[in-house]
Amino acid sequence: MSGVRAVRISIESACEKQVQEVGLDGTETYLQPLSMSQNLARLAQRIDFSQGSGSEEEEAAGPDGDAQDWAGAGAEQDDDEGLVKFQPSLWPWDSVRNNLRSALTEMCVLYDVLSIVRDKKFMTLDPVSQDALPPKQSPQTLQLISKKKSLAGAAQILLKGAERLTKSVTENQENKLQRDFNSELLRLRQHWKLRKVGDKILGDLSYRSAGSLFPHHGTFEVIKNTDIDLDKKIPEDYCPLDVQIPSDLEGSAYIKVSIQKQAPDIGDLGTVNLFKRPLPKSKPGSPHWQTKLEAAQNVLLCKEIFAQLSREAVQIKSQIPHIVVKNQIISQPFPSLQLSISLCHSSNDKKSQKCATEKPGPEDHLYVLEHNLHLLIREFHKQTLSSIVMPHPASAPFGHKRMRLSGPQAFDKNEINSIQSTEGLLEKIIKQAKHIFLRSRAAATIDSLASRIEDPQIQAHWSNINDVYESSVKVLITSQGYEQICKSIQLQLHIGVEQVRVVHRDGRVITLSHQEQELQDFLLSQMSQHQVHAVQQLAKVMGWQVLSFSNHVGLGPIESIGNASAITVASPSGHYAISVRNGPESGSKILVQFPRTQCKDLPKSDVLQDSRWSHLRGPFKEVQWNKMEGRNFVYKMELLMSALSPCLL
Repeated sequence: MSGVRAVRISIESACEKQVQEVGLDGTETYLQPLSMSQNLARLAQRIDFSQGSGSEEEEAAGPDGDAQDWAGAGAEQDDDEGLVKFQPSLWPWDSVRNNLRSALTEMCVLYDVLSIVRDKKFMTLDPVSQDALPPKQSPQTLQLISKKKSLAGAAQILLKGAERLTKSVTENQENKLQRDFNSELLRLRQHWKLRKVGDKILGDLSYRSAGSLFPHHGTFEVIKNTDIDLDKKIPEDYCPLDVQIPSDLEGSAYIKVSIQKQAPDIGDLGTVNLFKRPLPKSKPGSPHWQTKLEAAQNVLLCKEIFAQLSREAVQIKSQIPHIVVKNQIISQPFPSLQLSISLCHSSNDKKSQKCATEKPGPEDHLYVLEHNLHLLIREFHKQTLSSIVMPHPASAPFGHKRMRLSGPQAFDKNEINSIQSTEGLLEKIIKQAKHIFLRSRAAATIDSLASRIEDPQIQAHWSNINDVYESSVKVLITSQGYEQICKSIQLQLHIGVEQVRVVHRDGRVITLSHQEQELQDFLLSQMSQHQVHAVQQLAKVMGWQVLSFSNHVGLGPIESIGNASAITVASPSGHYAISVRNGPESGSKILVQFPRTQCKDLPKSDVLQDSRWSHLRGPFKEVQWNKMEGRNFVYKMELLMSALSPCLL
C-alpha cells in the first residue's frame, strides 16, 4: 500500500438551505432560512394549551424522560424540516389570544356573581332546608322495613309479569277468534270460483261450468265483515269474511212434487202455500258464508229446474195439455188425477216467517221425485257438455257405425228416430210420477185384500232393487198351516208406467191396465182358484182320487168377477165323492155324494134290475160349510175327507 500513489478527494460542506427549484441548466434556487421571530412563531403554533403543564409527569419521568424528550425533539425537528404539518394562521399569536380572552370572560363572570352575592341587592342566597333526622331505630325495625321494601319490590315485579302474561293470552285468544281475512278468502277460493273486477272480488254461483244454460248471472260479492266492534267480546261464530248474494237468491227453495185428485176448477188452485217447511233458526251473529252460498246455489238450481219444466210444458204437445199457473205446473197423468210441480221459495223476511207458522197442512210432498229432478237436471247438464262435436271424418257424421252403413245391417227409420229422440225433464218426471202412483195403488190394493180376507192369506214380497220406471213384487197366496202343500199360486207383478204385467208360475203373462179394479178382480179370482188347487193337493196327500178339475166352469151362476172353478174327488174306496165349486163372488159350495145303500129315501126303479147297479153312488147333498169346525177352508176339507175315509185299523 505504501507504494500506491495517493488520490485527492474534494469534500463539500452540506448545504443548510433547502433547494426550492432546479433549473434546466442545472442551477439551483434555495429558500432563505427562517429568522428568529419566524422560528419562534412556528414553535408557538405547535404548543397545545388544552393539556396540562406536565411538570408532575416530567418529574416522575426523571432524567430518562428528559433524554427521550431531547431525542424526540431532535427527531421531530428533523421531520419538520422536510414536512410542514400545521398550516400557519393569519397571525402567529392568534390561538394564544383566543385562550386568554376566554379566560378573561370566565373571570369577569365569576367576579360579577361574587359581587351580587356579597352586596345582596339583586339576589339572596338562603340555605337549603333539611328534614329533621329521624329518631334512632332499633336494628330489628330497620331489618323489617328493608325486608318489606324488598318484598314489595319483588311483588311489584311479579304483578307486572302476570299482567303481561294475561294480556298476551288474551291477545292470542282474540287472534284465534278473529281469523285473518286473507286465510278465509283462501278457503273460499278452494270451494268457489272467484275473480277480481276492479277493486271488487266477485264469485260465481251458477252451473255454467257444469253445462247449464240458465241465463241468470249468479254472481255474489265478497266483502269484509266490519259490523262487529273489536273492543267488545267477539262472538264464537265471528268471521272476518262475508258474502253478498243477489236479493232474488236469498232464503231457501225447493221443488214440491205432489199427486192429488183433480180439482173441480183450475182457478181454485192459485198459488201453492210456499212455506210448509219450517224455516231453520238462524244462529246468533252472521251466518257462515258456506251455508249462505249453498242455500243461494240451491235456490238458483230450483229456479233453473222450474224454468226448464215450464218451457217444456208449453212446448210439448200432448192429448191433455199441461197448465202453467204462477209458480205451479199441472199435468194429468191418469184420469181424475193430477200431478203438481211447484217452486217453493221462502225468503228470510218477517212476512214469510209469519206465513210459515200459519196453518201447517198435511205434507204430500214426494221427495223421491224432487231428488230425481235434481238428478235429471244434472244429466241434462252432462249431455250439454258432451254434445260438443268431436273431430270426425268430413264425409260421414259422428255417431254409431250402423248409422253409416247401408243394406240389411243398417238402421231403419224407426230405430234412427228412437236413437235421436230425446225426452225432456217434464216427460221423464211424469213417467216417474205415473210409476210411483201405480206402485202405490198396487201396494194399497194388495194390503187391503190382505187385511180384509183372512182365508186364504196373501203375502207380498217387494224387491229392493227397482228402476225408476219399473218395480217388481212377488205375490204368494197360501193357507195357514198348509204352506208346504199349497204352493200353486205364485205371481210375479211387474209394475211399469201405465200397465202391470203379471207372470204366472207356469209362464203365462197377463197385462193389466192402471185401473186398480182390474188388479183387485184378478187377485180375487186367483184367491178363488187357490182354494180349488188346495183341495187338489190335499186329495193327493190323503189318497183321494181327482175325478175332474176345471179353472173355468161353464155351468152354474155367472160370476161378475172372473170365473168359478170346480173339482171333484173320490174317496180311496170309491164309495164317497166330494164336489167343490168356488167362485170369487159366490163363494164356496161343497157337495158330498153317498153310496146308494145309505140312501133310504131313493125310489126303487124298475129299469135297474141288476144288483151291481146298487154299488153306484147316489145323489149329491150340500154340506152346511159354515157350521163346520176349522180355522180355514183347507182344514175343514181335511176333516171332511178324514170323516168320509174308511178306517184302516
